[in-house]
Amino acid sequence: MKTVAPVSQEVIQQVAEYFSVLGEPMRLKILNLLRDGEKCVQELVEATDTSQANVSKHLKVMVQAGILSRRSKGTLAYYSIEDDLIFELCNLVCDRLASRIEQQARHFRAFSFAAKR
Repeated sequence: MKTVAPVSQEVIQQVAEYFSVLGEPMRLKILNLLRDGEKCVQELVEATDTSQANVSKHLKVMVQAGILSRRSKGTLAYYSIEDDLIFELCNLVCDRLASRIEQQARHFRAFSFAAKR
């Protein structure tokens, strides 16, 4: 039997913080908008229909987490995906949720067919 070494509290905290970055709907919306490439803050503000302060706050969190990168050009700030693995992680979660929804739908269909007999 394989013994698993204990994980330090610091490592657990860092993993929890990374996942918490993705727990905010606005951040997921921003990530989806950046899927096609780099965008400036103003483009993200317009696409999310929220304030610049709100978008900037979320962008800062994702840059600090290493998910996004930022570059300046004149007075504009541009953001892009730094870690492409973020999309693989999101795809895994979406696939899992879709499977659960499909399974629930099968249960509902089975129930409705059984009731018609």
